[in-house]
Amino acid sequence: MTPNARSLELFFVDGRPDGLLTAQVFNWTGHVLRIPRTQISEGLARHEAGHTGVYILLGDSGGAPLAYIGEAENMRQRLQAHVAGKDWWDVAILVSTTDDQLHKAHVKYLEARLVEIAKSIGHVPLDNSTLPARPSLTEAALANMESFLGFLGIVLPAIRVDMFLDKTRAEKPVAETNVQTLPTFVLRTPKHHIEAFAVLENGEIVVQKGSYARAEWAGSVDTKSHYFNLHAELLQSGVLAPEGPRAIFTQNYAFSSPSAAGAVINGRSTNGRTAWVEQSTGATFAEWEAKRLEATLP
Repeated sequence: MTPNARSLELFFVDGRPDGLLTAQVFNWTGHVLRIPRTQISEGLARHEAGHTGVYILLGDSGGAPLAYIGEAENMRQRLQAHVAGKDWWDVAILVSTTDDQLHKAHVKYLEARLVEIAKSIGHVPLDNSTLPARPSLTEAALANMESFLGFLGIVLPAIRVDMFLDKTRAEKPVAETNVQTLPTFVLRTPKHHIEAFAVLENGEIVVQKGSYARAEWAGSVDTKSHYFNLHAELLQSGVLAPEGPRAIFTQNYAFSSPSAAGAVINGRSTNGRTAWVEQSTGATFAEWEAKRLEATLP
């Protein structure tokens, strides 16, 4: 077991994966509550909603993803105001502690840092009009809040909130990278003059800088589709830079699966297990994977 291993507990309040959900990490005092807007009354009735904390509103406006980050000493009251004042959001994420120990300076610091992180990554535009100032904290409180953010960085992606997750990967000097040991794959779509290269590193499909993708989404336009939104986010953040009908990757970018990478590159749903082929052998990703399993498993 790695020293950074963590145990995450997800509780589906009404038994539905897209319904009310709470998330906690063992040995962390933080508490995360996800409330779909359709269940806002049930969610705000929970005692955690009355805690001091930070909250994130998620939705879309004009077909593009949008988010808002705020803080409140009583999140229930603040969210009630946002129900009437903001009509674009679909999900609210409420972050507090199980024993309501965060105070105003803590949550103002967390709000400022989350806005900073979201803006620096740039995947999802923010509805926040200004960048909140960081409040003054003691050295100990500052360390505690940064540790709190570290745990939050584990929980949020686990519940499909990826806007704080930096998937860009720095280019490594040749001396630091043994390219020969990294499986390398290529995806080509000649009809659209697309050619993309990726390496499999640390369990991620890292599409390489200079690879090409379609500049516009060509599949079904569903604003709830993860791949549709991801394609839009990468264009918005500049990871994909349009060049006519194509877009070029300006940085190395890590995807969680070959199909996610393939969908963004082709601008439509793609079976990445057959679309990506191993560069040296021409085997599909699925064939390469099967052969590797055969060689490593008893």
